[in-house]
Amino acid sequence: MTPLDCFHCGEPADGEPPITLELDGHKRFFCCQGCKAVCETIHSEGLTGFYQLRTENAVTPRQLTDSELDRLRELDHPLVQQAFVSPVKGGQEAQILIGGITCAACIWLLENHMKKQPGVLSFSVNHTTQRARLTWAQDKAALSDLLVAIHELGYTARPYQSDAVEDQLKAENRSMLIRLAVAGIGTFQSMMLAFPLYFEMGPDLSPWFITFFRWFGLLVATPVVFYSAAPFFRNALRDIRTRHLTMDVPVAIAIGLAYLASTWVTVMGGEEVYFESVSMFTFFLLLGRYIEVQARYRAGLTGNALAGFHPTVATRVNGEETEVIPAHQVQPGDVVRIRPGETLPVDGVILQGQSTLNESALTGEYLPETRLPGDTVHAGSVNGENPLDVQVEKSGAQTRLSGILRILDRVQSEKPPVARMADRIAGKFVGRVLILAPVVWLGWWLAGADNAFDITLSVLVVTCPCALSLATPTAITSATVKLRRLGFLPTRGHALETMNTIDTVIFDKTGTLTRGELSLIETTVTGTRDKNTCLRLAAGLEQHSEHPIARVFHNRPAVAINDVQNHLGGGLSGELDGQSFFIGHQDFVAQRVSAPAPESESRSGMEIWLASESEWLASFRLDDQPREDAAQAVKTLQEAGIRTLLLSGDRSGHVREIAELLGIDEAIGQASPEQKLEVLKKLKAEGHQVMMVGDGLNDLPSMAGAGISVAMGTAADLTQLKADAVLLNGQLMQLAAALDTSRQTRKVIRQNMIWALGYNLCALPLAAAGLVPPWAAAIGMSLSSLIVVMNALRLGTRTGAQNRTRKPELGAPVTP
Repeated sequence: MTPLDCFHCGEPADGEPPITLELDGHKRFFCCQGCKAVCETIHSEGLTGFYQLRTENAVTPRQLTDSELDRLRELDHPLVQQAFVSPVKGGQEAQILIGGITCAACIWLLENHMKKQPGVLSFSVNHTTQRARLTWAQDKAALSDLLVAIHELGYTARPYQSDAVEDQLKAENRSMLIRLAVAGIGTFQSMMLAFPLYFEMGPDLSPWFITFFRWFGLLVATPVVFYSAAPFFRNALRDIRTRHLTMDVPVAIAIGLAYLASTWVTVMGGEEVYFESVSMFTFFLLLGRYIEVQARYRAGLTGNALAGFHPTVATRVNGEETEVIPAHQVQPGDVVRIRPGETLPVDGVILQGQSTLNESALTGEYLPETRLPGDTVHAGSVNGENPLDVQVEKSGAQTRLSGILRILDRVQSEKPPVARMADRIAGKFVGRVLILAPVVWLGWWLAGADNAFDITLSVLVVTCPCALSLATPTAITSATVKLRRLGFLPTRGHALETMNTIDTVIFDKTGTLTRGELSLIETTVTGTRDKNTCLRLAAGLEQHSEHPIARVFHNRPAVAINDVQNHLGGGLSGELDGQSFFIGHQDFVAQRVSAPAPESESRSGMEIWLASESEWLASFRLDDQPREDAAQAVKTLQEAGIRTLLLSGDRSGHVREIAELLGIDEAIGQASPEQKLEVLKKLKAEGHQVMMVGDGLNDLPSMAGAGISVAMGTAADLTQLKADAVLLNGQLMQLAAALDTSRQTRKVIRQNMIWALGYNLCALPLAAAGLVPPWAAAIGMSLSSLIVVMNALRLGTRTGAQNRTRKPELGAPVTP
């Protein structure tokens, strides 16, 4: 940058009169008042480190027009914010897409600048997706003011929309493909030109032809170096300035040295040129990186695959009429109509209609589920065969699907310890190689070797720690995607890594091992009417009640009973063909029946009675039943060597009964939240690694004390928020699958690390000994990276459907 270039953006500062600013004793020139104002802002906030850290010039700031400012002010409207803002503890959270980011220094500047704005609680930017998570106190700052603060630095900010991000990803993918194509063409052309020399045809060629081949090789390699390899040079400059060494540093040095040396030999004369090695090295590096990036895109790492399930419009019902409106304008209490084949845009309750819903986007369950009036449905579910009218409960950023997207985004931004360790090893390895390379050159030069430069180049290329840097993140990405397909959603970065150490799983009972709702267990006939008649009479009475007991009979065939009355705390009474019938607990019915009450055995669960005026007709035993796959899940865990415990606040007798039914090793009942936490502390003191699975708010203390906490998909929102993972589909068998996936991931990461370290340790002495030419070093390094990526992708080859087992029927023999 010359003194007459803009200090902020690098554009020519040739205005008359010149625009200047005195900074730290130096006169700085600017191309416009906007760049000067931004620089003054950065300087006044003590953020001048941006100018030392940046690897590219900043974007030129542009004054917002009145219409642009008005559009930003529109984002303060509550109806607009429903689409991308969600309430969090202490404030509001928004997903923002930032434009104009050129390097890591931009993120550093943005994060530090925004943290100084009034009302901002947190602000973080993901460099890969250029998405920012902004949390602010709405009573202290308006969202538009904070977005204007971003624009004042020269960047753009707008609400995150999956379509816009998808367009951005497509543009990046197209750019990477073009770079790869240029490098591929350069590789083939330069290899063709180097072919005569490789096969010792040089003596038969005139010096003119050899010179021509070299100049043509320079012509072919130049766009490869300056276009295809440009990202490596940009990243290397960034790493050097931030003093954080990554694999791009030796890559850039190797490409740069080989190109400059070859250019010198072409112009001034000499023995060897390396244009084919430069092109080949760049091509294979880009190919490996392209495959790795494509694996991440296909895996849906950015969450766009899920975001695509959120419709942008909804059909609102107004009496007999319907209207199509933007989905973010839907309000709680509205009624929306979902036609067959459409995706639900909201969370709500079915008012009218019966259909099957495909909820795979939310739960990973690939089989459609039947939903009836009164059932809760969620955004992202696809309607099957019949239209549904749904009363809206949540819309926009408050839906369950939006919550899952936020969780995925948080998991992406967290780097697990094993990934940080790999980065540290790679950084130290790069530093050692950068010291070793000139030592190797000096040793061979002092020994009088003519190929000292070739050997040094091979050392730089062959030891590039690309495989080491890819070993962990690619495996974790594949495993995370596989778990989401199973319906097991990790919500913390450490969850996948910690799960492979688990040796004890503790279950809550109600809503976890059991369904969390009453079911009809047994019907005992005590009168003159048959079982089916008694059930139809009971259903006819209970149709007029919304009590949890009544819901057990709601979906059963019923007879029409007249004059039904609800007796609070007792039961129901009604008339049929001039005869009165009663249903309720035994004392309530006994007061209205002339016949003496039959003897009843003391059994678990709840007992209700049906009677007429003159006789007792039947008793119904209701209880909370175990989930269909609970016994199978427990047995599978035990066969894997994992101890199982049932820890519940319910009465001890029922807890022991459920534990015996499911084959659980140990059961503790009537435990308070504090007692549950004491049990966990005792297990941890004994050296056990514990996973806690629960669904209630009373499970939060014990879940916080466990190594890994898993919330059921039906758990309270706060429970899911505090958990390390969420079992979205409620299938307990997926716990065993998740633990198995965690162990497979650990195995793959270990394999990748051993391969990456072993390859580098073996290749380094071979290259230093002069046994590996530069072109072979490029192929070897690239193949090493590809092997690591392909090995990691094995984790995601088995989909959730392939890992499922048939749901066993209650009472049927269980086979894992």
